[in-house]
Amino acid sequence: MDKISLNIEGIKNFVTNDEINSLIEIAEKSNLQLHDKTGTGNDFLGWVNLPFEIDKEELEDIKKTAAELSQTLDIMVVIGIGGSYLGAKAVIEALSNNFSSYANLSKEKLTVLYAGHNISEDYLFEIIDFLNDKNWGITVISKSGTTTEPAITFRMLKNELDKKYGKKSASNRIIAITDKEKGALRELAAKENYKTYNIADDIGGRFSVLTAVGLFPIALAGFDVDALIEGAKYYCKETKSEIKSDKNIAITYAIARNILYQKGYIIEVMANYNPKLHYFAEWWKQLFGESEGKDGKGIFPASVDFTTDLHSMGQYLQDGKRIIFETVISIENPSRTLAVPYDKGNLDGLNYLSGRRVHEINEMSEIGTMFAHIDGGVPNIKINLPEINEYYLGQLIYFFEKACGISAYMLGVNPFNQPGVENYKNNMFALLGKKGFEEETKKIKKRIGR
Repeated sequence: MDKISLNIEGIKNFVTNDEINSLIEIAEKSNLQLHDKTGTGNDFLGWVNLPFEIDKEELEDIKKTAAELSQTLDIMVVIGIGGSYLGAKAVIEALSNNFSSYANLSKEKLTVLYAGHNISEDYLFEIIDFLNDKNWGITVISKSGTTTEPAITFRMLKNELDKKYGKKSASNRIIAITDKEKGALRELAAKENYKTYNIADDIGGRFSVLTAVGLFPIALAGFDVDALIEGAKYYCKETKSEIKSDKNIAITYAIARNILYQKGYIIEVMANYNPKLHYFAEWWKQLFGESEGKDGKGIFPASVDFTTDLHSMGQYLQDGKRIIFETVISIENPSRTLAVPYDKGNLDGLNYLSGRRVHEINEMSEIGTMFAHIDGGVPNIKINLPEINEYYLGQLIYFFEKACGISAYMLGVNPFNQPGVENYKNNMFALLGKKGFEEETKKIKKRIGR
């Protein structure tokens, strides 16, 4: 099998080799800290060796349960927010037919839908209405069971499931992925006899794709979780602490983005040329944004879908303020083959492309855009993915997780906490009158003039 690769030649017009070399020592030290658990947040490093430590018995149970549910259900609603759903959705969307959800092209596979990642009344009403005449179940993913968005959604969808199938039958359609011992969801699962999988104490949500949190929904969707894990194993070996920067692409990527950050490039835009990777970018944004954005520091992660966004955001990227660098995920081999046909009239003037594959045209657009952006002052990093399949996605997931840990340590922040996320929650609880937030309620009402 081939492997993903990294090319940083597109930043060489903007940084010197000496500048890059100046960060090697701290980058290698940061990687070592992940392995010997001497850095901040070291209680959450269970993901570092996870690909080789996945419980084989649990994995077999995940595959068996997913296969059984796929035979009995048409739809599984995955309830979760942030890392509790984004990793699974990233993989499932990347591997799925672009139009399967519209044209029912995957009747042989269970359909996975997502809820609990927002508090939109329209969204909740419409998913309940959609499920009314469907054969469905729930996978609820929450360590505590009390996170507002998924908790509200689970309460509402569980109520609908109970009404439709009766409480006992509904319980057989609910899978809970939660803390192994404590929390509201664990208590409810024990009381109502849900099938459960554990969320490890030492793996945070955004690093949890290779646990039951990600593996179970991916298996439900009919994809090969064994191959995903094998891909992750490859880059788990390739990025060990003793592998130096010249051969360790996670270290190289972390160095490249940090040296650009030091030179004023504070926004990283992930660009892809295949719409299947849209949600992979969403997962990547959470991984890096929530891990690095602390203490007034951090690179802001954004994303674009090319060539679509070349006709909108492309203008700013080419001619806007020079605070952006790009990381392009390039797919070497698409899954399908399609060529431009010859047209006798040639009114559109495209006969010069007749017989050429659409992928070749897309590739030339990618190369041309990269050169234009570099010439316009936008540094470019390129990640080559041989093709979109479970094995290479597993490589990509682990590569980004490792690079994120290294990069955050280089910035001097704890990659594994998220103190800023709590601020909006406390304000929301106060405004809603939750018990225990009386003082905050008074302060906020004064600020908004109520």
